[in-house]
Amino acid sequence: MIVVGAGAAGMYTALCASREGARVALVSATPLAGASSYWAQGGLAAAISEDDSPEAHALDTVTAGRGCVRESAAKVLCAEAPGAVQDLLSLGVRFDADRHGRLALGLEGGHSARRIVHAGGAATGRRLIRQLAALVARDPEIEVHEGWRVSAVLSDPDAGVAVGVRIVDAEPLSAPAVVLATGGAAALWSRTTNPSGATGSGLLLAHLAGAKLADLELLQFHPTAVVAPDGDDGFLVTEAVRGEGAVLLDRDGQRFVDELAPRDEVARAIAHKLAATGARSVDLDMRGVDPALFPNVVSALRRAGIDPERQLVPVAPAAHYMMGGIATDLHARSSLPGLYAVGECSCTGLHGANRLASNSLTECFVFGARAARAALNDERPPGAWAPAAAQATAPRPPRLEQSSREALWRDAGLERDQRGLQALRSDPHPLVAMIGTCALARTESRGAHRRTDYPETDPAFEHQHVTVGRDGQPAIERWV
Repeated sequence: MIVVGAGAAGMYTALCASREGARVALVSATPLAGASSYWAQGGLAAAISEDDSPEAHALDTVTAGRGCVRESAAKVLCAEAPGAVQDLLSLGVRFDADRHGRLALGLEGGHSARRIVHAGGAATGRRLIRQLAALVARDPEIEVHEGWRVSAVLSDPDAGVAVGVRIVDAEPLSAPAVVLATGGAAALWSRTTNPSGATGSGLLLAHLAGAKLADLELLQFHPTAVVAPDGDDGFLVTEAVRGEGAVLLDRDGQRFVDELAPRDEVARAIAHKLAATGARSVDLDMRGVDPALFPNVVSALRRAGIDPERQLVPVAPAAHYMMGGIATDLHARSSLPGLYAVGECSCTGLHGANRLASNSLTECFVFGARAARAALNDERPPGAWAPAAAQATAPRPPRLEQSSREALWRDAGLERDQRGLQALRSDPHPLVAMIGTCALARTESRGAHRRTDYPETDPAFEHQHVTVGRDGQPAIERWV
């Protein structure tokens, strides 16, 4: 098996496959500790407490997703999340505990109960990645290729099945299954909470190989990204801070939104406040929050010249999480046999039109385990072992220009309209153009997708997903 990407989803998938007896080639353009998951401040959502249940977790997921959640995916995630947490504990991940030794559970926006498991306060991603990387590095069944960049997913033209990957400046790799765990695409937008590499490379690899993409118009904007000069701009202040009592204030010092409402509501409320006042930011008041709960957030803010124990933190929305991605079923299978996708590069329909906070890390582990099982057990057409034959036909992904990033922020930001989206369709970057195409096809406002020319939610789009195939043309599909 080949796994592309060494974030939480990729490393956990590789470990699950190894435990099933498979040999795994783990390919990563960055060192094992350099993936986007390392910076994840949120935790894992799982119904663990006695006064919670998977059913309640699923209801919150569906409610946050604004009528676009694939309910079967929500049921899978919420039912299997507690087991994923237990498996991570068995692998040596140390989650935060209360004074009684039980897992400490946080509260975040859209959740009806405390169910967020953290590690090191807001350092969950760092703790997870370090432990998973240590396990991967010493696993004899996992061959790690750091610094290798995949330029194409290769498919057998006769069998219609993925057969391997093309590597820049190296020989192609072949395997019975290819799993993409390459992260999201929020860094396509010019203002973002994401590291610069999160530009949807895996989505393009899958698209160019012939797999469907879905829900590209559904990009979540995080409400509380720091507004600061250069390197500190876009630093994400985790939603858990608001769960512990931090409040949002306008320039008159007045609260103007329910801080624990779903992210799309909070982000739009901030955007409208900024438009009305002409300000660049609103203020996050976390002076009443115990700094010991979020040591890495506090230290990062202080490095940026902000003391959150004494000062207000200037924040504004930024592109944060791509709900869309490579269209998959509930076992991470894409529309191209032999190709699987997990984590933020995938789209099971779990997140709908507005991701429930901290479901994304949970998704990495629940669907990573499912991807490993499916990739090892799925039948494969005989004779489909010819990566060299497909190599010459695989085009190279294009370069992303700053003008494309600025166009997305302008024309596919928190609010969009037909004129701006049509302009995106002619953008030279194919993924940017497809985002415009998908957003035009959804002629309504729903969750993170807000069109000023179609301001109402259209019941006809309930549970409908915009997909796009190799020809770049959109189609509407109902997922249940």
